Amino acid sequence: MVDLKPCIIDLVIEVTEKQNILVQLALWYLVELSQNILRAWKNLLVFGFEYFSVSTILKTFFSYWHRYKWSYGRGFDLKTYFEALTFNLISRCLGAMVKSFFIVLWAIFESLIFIIGLVIFLSWFFLFPLLFYGFISGLGFLF
Repeated sequence: MVDLKPCIIDLVIEVTEKQNILVQLALWYLVELSQNILRAWKNLLVFGFEYFSVSTILKTFFSYWHRYKWSYGRGFDLKTYFEALTFNLISRCLGAMVKSFFIVLWAIFESLIFIIGLVIFLSWFFLFPLLFYGFISGLGFLF
């Protein structure tokens, strides 16, 4: 089996030797680091979805709260039937309310992560021209 890693590394070194250092800086800053920022942003959005268990909450939205459930018993006793029905409805409503709270909390979290990620990603591109402006104005102070 032929080891391709030295060949690929030699090819990358050869290509980078032919490029200007400023072009290398721009490619690294605008391409590689931007991909890392997007990957981290996506991971945070997926983390929020998994942390709040949104898929499980939506699947079990109207299930009993902590599986607390009263049995209707044997036979037909109106009082027992009404008690069990009332408790089971309250348990389902309580479960739906708590799960709704967590869905709203997840939506707020995702919105904040999306907005913060968008601000960071866009500011990343605006900082690059400021870097060159600062470098050129710094050279102006020297001369």
